[in-house]
Amino acid sequence: MPIIDNAIYVHGKRVIHPPDLSSTFESMKETGGMGWLGLYRPNAQEMHEVSEELGLHELAVEDTLAGHQRPKLDHYGDHLFVVLRPARYLDDVEKVEFGELHVYVGADFVVTVRHAESPKIGEVRKRMEEEQGLLAMGPEAVLYAVIDQVVDEYEPVAAGLGNDIDEIEEQLFSGQSNVSRRIYELSREVIEFQRAVAPLDSVIERLRKDIKLTDLAPEDAVELDRKFIDVQDHAIRLAERVASFRALLANALSLSATLASQQATEAGVTQNEQMKKISSWAAILFAPSLIGSIYGMNFSEMPELHYSWGYPAALGLMVALSLTLYIVFKKNNWL
Repeated sequence: MPIIDNAIYVHGKRVIHPPDLSSTFESMKETGGMGWLGLYRPNAQEMHEVSEELGLHELAVEDTLAGHQRPKLDHYGDHLFVVLRPARYLDDVEKVEFGELHVYVGADFVVTVRHAESPKIGEVRKRMEEEQGLLAMGPEAVLYAVIDQVVDEYEPVAAGLGNDIDEIEEQLFSGQSNVSRRIYELSREVIEFQRAVAPLDSVIERLRKDIKLTDLAPEDAVELDRKFIDVQDHAIRLAERVASFRALLANALSLSATLASQQATEAGVTQNEQMKKISSWAAILFAPSLIGSIYGMNFSEMPELHYSWGYPAALGLMVALSLTLYIVFKKNNWL
């Protein structure tokens, strides 16, 4: 069984660390405490075992086994099913890796099912065990801490994408040929990141409404609501930042296309100028060659055979014609 951690909490304090699932469920009934079960990529048999003991809805379990879910909050009778899309930025390859985290929240249990290396649920559990007052508020408090961890881990991702976009802006004017492809790849990552972040506002808003319907003490409900408001504000700011990334990349892609078109036009103009020069010199050299080729023919009545000025006249004509062509091309800025 891929159990990462498994514990029973009473009044915010870990009292039992069950060795297996059956012991967990028995201890929950005996102590009346809250069970927090952390799973990592369980298979179908393992998920069905948990589902049968805790009464998880079959549709939620089906979503967990199928994966590739969008961030959402579903109500199934006496428990909630929350899907989150954690992310982490890989500095070595400058890519964003997305995962999935499914959280089942009941009256006396929390089950986290992780399908990726992030988020760091172990850190969440450690922090909650140090804040026993918060942990004593129950499963909703654990769900808050999990969402808060996911949102906190979005910050390095946003920072990494921001740095990549800054590099793109520098590459745009350096004439690098692969900049358009990099912009496209970044745009896909930003869109995926936006899909992970944007739904959190509505998810947290619905959770805040649910808190008011729980059996928490009024002061605990108010405190937990404040914490959800804080993480909600954080998520909204991130969503706005990601939206700005998307707009920047759209402008960058448009600018890249404009610059590429401008470079192609400039290359065409340069090539045209070069062709003018080549054509001009070809014409200048062709004129004397034409005259010389005619005089090279074996005619008996050629001027140079009977007149002393024949050759000088032919040479003069060659020079005059070449000079005339040179002046004409120079005047028209072909040379």
